[in-house]
Amino acid sequence: MRYTMFGNTGFRVSSLGFGAMNLPGVPLEQARETLNYALDHGINYIDTAAGYRNSEEIIGECISHRRTEYFLATKTARRDYAGAMEEIERSLTRMKTDVIDLLQIHYVNTVQDFKAAMGENGAYQAALEMKRMGHVRFIGLTGHRPDLLTKWIAKDQFDQVLFHLSLVQPFALDELIPELIRRNMGRTAMKPLSGGFVQPVSKAIRYPYSQDVHTTISGMVSIAEVKENMAAMEAEIGEREKIELEALAKELGSHNCRRCNYCSCPVEVKIPDVMISSQVRRTFGLLPKGNEFYEKQQGPILSCAEHEPCKEKPLCEQQCPYHLPIQQMVTEASLLYNKVSPA
Repeated sequence: MRYTMFGNTGFRVSSLGFGAMNLPGVPLEQARETLNYALDHGINYIDTAAGYRNSEEIIGECISHRRTEYFLATKTARRDYAGAMEEIERSLTRMKTDVIDLLQIHYVNTVQDFKAAMGENGAYQAALEMKRMGHVRFIGLTGHRPDLLTKWIAKDQFDQVLFHLSLVQPFALDELIPELIRRNMGRTAMKPLSGGFVQPVSKAIRYPYSQDVHTTISGMVSIAEVKENMAAMEAEIGEREKIELEALAKELGSHNCRRCNYCSCPVEVKIPDVMISSQVRRTFGLLPKGNEFYEKQQGPILSCAEHEPCKEKPLCEQQCPYHLPIQQMVTEASLLYNKVSPA
């Protein structure tokens, strides 16, 4: 396991971080075994959030007795001071700890959200107060808009940023990661499998491992998944492999969707998942989770082209800040259901 100094924090963190978002979906004893196995084998970065169902409580129940062995990161999605303070206090109780190593302002994707969180009565003030009280060590920011995140860190108010970095979303490399490096901030990559769409798993994990990030959060729910993810990081990345991975990321990321979720669909197509999986679907096919997604989305995807208000000018495309050809890509996805390939 590779360990690097996490920005200016003074902590050394493992290159593979444990994403605890999906732990509420498995039996408690399985979660306990998985978390303890991860700690036993050198993973020392645990990532969760107040909004991940009872994930924080699972961490408190399963590994709080080993608190000195891991760097603990959680998040608040509240934008107001009172709401954030309440969530942070509850997180401390749930995780049975006196201190959160990294408290992140969660899922900030719009200017309005950022202004609300950073305002006089915003969530950031709650994080600062808890830091002054010794219950929070560092403050971070998470989001899906690397271009905006790059601007928002300009005032040195944060110690870390959590961002997408995967074979299908390499966009943080353009501006965000270079700026984080320049400021020596903590760099945490998330969703290397992009929610279960990207394969092969080994390449998916090795891509962010090949870049200048400190830790990559992978959502794991079993010992087998921990082993698989750790095995992908056993060998260091050579220059030739790095070039190959970057070329693959350029191809698989050609959809240009950042998963910012500005778009909405009146027939409930899950647009970011369709966009992000589009090229990997053509190149490698889909993992079981991806196939399950398309089975569930068959109705909305097939009804997209016939939705009257969108025929002349698709509503989703009017909302997209990147002006992407969303309807065209959803139409291509619809061909999955009659096994006809796009021309």
